[in-house]
Amino acid sequence: MPDPAGEEADMLLLASTEPSSLCYVETADIDGETNLKFRQALVVTHHELTSPKKMASFQGTVTCEEPNSRMHHFVGTLEWNSRKYPLDIGNLLLRGCKIRNTDTCYGLVIYAGLDTKIMKNCGKIHLKRTKLDLLMNRLVILIFMSLVVASLVLTLGFALMVKDFQGKHHYLFALHTWTAAMESFLIFWGFLILLSVMVPMAMFIIAEFIYLGNSFFINWDINMYYEPLDMPAKARSTSLNDQLGQVQYIFSDKTGTLTQNIMTFKKCCINGCIYDSDDEHGILRKRNPYAWNQFADGKLLFYNKELEYLVRGQQDAMVQEFWRLLAICHTVMVQEKDHQLLYQAASPDEEALVTAARNFGYVFLSRTQDTITLVELGEERVYQVLAMMDFNSVRKRMSVLVRNPEGSICLYTKGADTVILERLQKKGAVEETTEEVLASFAEQTLRTLCLAYKEVEEEEYKQWEPKHLEATLLLQNRAQALHQVYNKMEQNLQLLGATAIEDKLQDGVPETIKCLKKGNIKMWVLTGDKPETAVNIGFACKLLSQNMLILEDKDINRLLENYCRNESEQQRAFKVMTHQNMALIINGEFLDQLLLSLRKEPRALVQNAVVDEVPQEVGLSRMDFLQARRISQMWRTIGSSLTQSPSVTSKIQESPEVQRERAFVELASRCQAVICCRVTPKQKALVVALVKKYQQVVTLAIGDGANDVNMIKTADIGVGLAGQEGMQAVQNSDYVLAQFCYLQRLLLVHGRWSYMRVCKFLRYFFYKTVASMMAQIWFSMFSGFTAQPLYEGWFLALFNLLYSTLPVLYMGLFEQDLTAEKSLKMPELYMAGQKDELFNYSVFLQAIFHGALTSFINFYVPVLLSSDISKFGASSDYQSLGVLVALSGLLSITLEVILIIKYWTLLCVVSILLSLGSYVIMTSLTQSLWLYKISPKTFPFLFADYNVITQPANLLVIVLNVAVNTLPVLALRMILRAVKQRPKKKGKEKEEAEEEPSEEAEVGTTAKVLRRGIPTRRSSYAFSHREGYADLITQGTILRRSPGDISGDTILESPNPSEEDLPSSRKESIFSPRKISILARMKRQHRGQGSQEEVGTDAGSQTGKKPAPQRRDAQKPPASDGSATSPAVTSLQASSSDDQAFHSAPSEYTLASQSERLDVRTASLRTLPWKDPASPRPSLLQVPAKKHSHSSS
Repeated sequence: MPDPAGEEADMLLLASTEPSSLCYVETADIDGETNLKFRQALVVTHHELTSPKKMASFQGTVTCEEPNSRMHHFVGTLEWNSRKYPLDIGNLLLRGCKIRNTDTCYGLVIYAGLDTKIMKNCGKIHLKRTKLDLLMNRLVILIFMSLVVASLVLTLGFALMVKDFQGKHHYLFALHTWTAAMESFLIFWGFLILLSVMVPMAMFIIAEFIYLGNSFFINWDINMYYEPLDMPAKARSTSLNDQLGQVQYIFSDKTGTLTQNIMTFKKCCINGCIYDSDDEHGILRKRNPYAWNQFADGKLLFYNKELEYLVRGQQDAMVQEFWRLLAICHTVMVQEKDHQLLYQAASPDEEALVTAARNFGYVFLSRTQDTITLVELGEERVYQVLAMMDFNSVRKRMSVLVRNPEGSICLYTKGADTVILERLQKKGAVEETTEEVLASFAEQTLRTLCLAYKEVEEEEYKQWEPKHLEATLLLQNRAQALHQVYNKMEQNLQLLGATAIEDKLQDGVPETIKCLKKGNIKMWVLTGDKPETAVNIGFACKLLSQNMLILEDKDINRLLENYCRNESEQQRAFKVMTHQNMALIINGEFLDQLLLSLRKEPRALVQNAVVDEVPQEVGLSRMDFLQARRISQMWRTIGSSLTQSPSVTSKIQESPEVQRERAFVELASRCQAVICCRVTPKQKALVVALVKKYQQVVTLAIGDGANDVNMIKTADIGVGLAGQEGMQAVQNSDYVLAQFCYLQRLLLVHGRWSYMRVCKFLRYFFYKTVASMMAQIWFSMFSGFTAQPLYEGWFLALFNLLYSTLPVLYMGLFEQDLTAEKSLKMPELYMAGQKDELFNYSVFLQAIFHGALTSFINFYVPVLLSSDISKFGASSDYQSLGVLVALSGLLSITLEVILIIKYWTLLCVVSILLSLGSYVIMTSLTQSLWLYKISPKTFPFLFADYNVITQPANLLVIVLNVAVNTLPVLALRMILRAVKQRPKKKGKEKEEAEEEPSEEAEVGTTAKVLRRGIPTRRSSYAFSHREGYADLITQGTILRRSPGDISGDTILESPNPSEEDLPSSRKESIFSPRKISILARMKRQHRGQGSQEEVGTDAGSQTGKKPAPQRRDAQKPPASDGSATSPAVTSLQASSSDDQAFHSAPSEYTLASQSERLDVRTASLRTLPWKDPASPRPSLLQVPAKKHSHSSS
């Protein structure tokens, strides 16, 4: 399979042309991640299958699990040559991934067709129906059943009357041979046909035109047009527009949907001084400020003139060490392409750091198994790598021990501030200032790393090296032993500074989420990424806030267990607790255990997958103990404040799985945000289905990749973003947008308008139908229940076609209660659609009652006044009565539509005039003499309207009918509006008075009990999906050999290390939730500035007054001798370190996930291609400076 082929089946990787049979893949269509990952063949197949002939003769048997949807799990064995070899997901190439930077790979098909994992994650196509559409269907059925009942009642009246009539007028029945029963039967069908005009079949036809028109308005909206991609919004479904105004839950992907997946070096702090970019608007970049550096990358957006002056002046040692650390301490691989250096990193943030160092003159040029080559301001220097202490989720740091060309040994370390600050040699003014800078960066939602270094004495290294070598040779507990050895070296560091990286969000994402929250729309993020990354993005886009209580898997499990025990006290506490400002962070394994009732796979498989993934360990760590204590304090605090409330009755008939699901959805629905990490495409769909099952709400899913297709198809509304991950999400969506921020306008403007228009249309249509046609029922009481029609047949035929259609159509297409700008400024109005306020059974019954009252007045007023108006010469015959009722009904419903339309335009006036004009024209035709002569039975109402209108008494009756129908209703509406507005104003004043202190008080009381005491900074190491591939570098596994070392008939290029030496793939990820905002803590400390006891009791708080961070051009004030030690540092010293948690047991706050293997493809780095003397054309990357090197015995 050549590069860049896409997988069409799930294959077992047997061998590849890469070193150690590595294969680099891109899994954007599976989990949305765009960085490369690697898969590796077994050692035995790598060594044995070394040629195409051997590959063709391969005879092996694979025994594996049945096809399933778990993307990150695979268990199987390969039986070959009478031996068995274990297989896992690291040996599998999944369908949907793309092979990159790999010439050729060979594999064995395991699953194909519908059995592949990606196909198992694909959902079925669901017919999507809106809530209003379903309600319309039920109402039409209800109307039809009502008409059947009305026909039966009227038939019963006919049966009773016909006996009396037959006794008095027996001679009239001589011509009829039918019995009374047969007459009644025919009369029943006559009434049913006569009243069938009340079944609003025309409503469905007009509704389709309204849906289609509103879809065109979405397509034509210039404010949702994205010019860079020439991409307008597009409504691919025309029947879901009104449901856009009723969305309560949004399920969003992260990568490519909320973010651009672009890492930008934003700021840095060196020795306590902040260096921001001087080129925010890109003016300097046009002049290329890095022209002095031939290796500079023109794409870097960061530039600071003062920092450049310090770097090129080579006077500040701290600045030099800062950039040297960024150029040395990493696992980035480099290759040359078109005489340019190309960096390939496991995570984009690490590439951004190395690129920044490159632009400031510290260029990472190449690496070998034990050396790393830099170009420092034009001078090439080779550092010998003595040890590479890799990053993992427990260490949260990476260190490189090197010997520089001068012979001295230095340790360079970068990592999260929580682990770097507690390993510093001293904590002075610079360190305190750096902590404030880190807090400032965190407030700006930037991802930070602390940088530190130390010079290692030769004697210290000689004592440390044997221990390191001994730990690397262990066969058991190697990782723990290495961790201890590394930790001994990484002490007494000197702080250099900090970096700040921005994961660029799409334009307007925080503002959009904030506005949607005001509209009572809850946002869930479902991503295949790791928890730390998702949480960082949650803070960046304002989905999470610093004062939120963040609950994770273990917390949720405890809460659900207490809830399901059917203890009234615990359940009341559960409900009270959920009123706090909370967020949930859960992962795919938790969902595997939770969604058992929704999955179609065997329960045992799900449990086995979890057991295989997370080995259970005995014992509790210190962090577990602290968490358990905090949870118990939380129960006691909340339980003491409970008032007597009725206990929640548990549903005995429900299974435990269903009860657990219901409790989880109830908990999640009370949270401000929910983030699901490391979830598969099928799990995304199951989460959406879970909320739909227990909440009965309208859901919207938005994504841009193939891994979002199942979620998009499962949600009530699917929105596809036209991003960089293909068009599969777009092709399976109902609406297409180019940017996430356009979702705000789609819902709050077009969605609310569509819902309001359709609701008004439905209410008015039911009203006008009943108001005009129910007079047939009243007339039947005066016609002996004989099913004789009151109106002219042409009036019945043209009523819904011409006479009343255009105003209804205008209202359904163009009605606006507010402009688009005001709709965006007042998102609270969106809640009317969520509550079904504009159209429901109550509104329907009101419309029916209003219509019935109108028809009653229109019919009985002429009947009661017929004897009086006849005195003035007006005719009171059957046809005149029909015309009077018809004209009164038409004018009454026309005046009603005039009153309820709020958006008046010339088109509105034209539609009303055309409707009334069509009645005049068509009535003149159907009642004309020449048509009467042609067919008297078809056109029996000869000049009926003319005779009625020409008589003033009839005109007065029509005016009276319209006035009686309109004025009381108008007065009632004004009274109700005035009554509703009064309590709202008083309520708003009370809310404004209580709103300000409520949040601060809530944070102050609740957070004291629930705070975990972890700093709020977020490390940019969150973007590393696994521990690094330092082992592959130091062993030479990932490095190519020179072409001369490759034999002619072999496929594979280097021996494979034992599987024990490969980096561990099952590390648990620990991240620290945030509890209280930094600003709130600083305000609170400022009030009690002099009290050190308060600082001791609240170890996680900040100091009230510290030396403010300053830029380089401002002189930094010296630290006061009497200043207290930083509380943040005190907190770090008092709390248990990550090392203790590592050696005891997994943390209680573990979000275990199947981490993807790191993924770098490199060219030959031992023999640099641009330094080959035989090369016919010299490379532009040739370094003219003097070369210094040092070799150690």
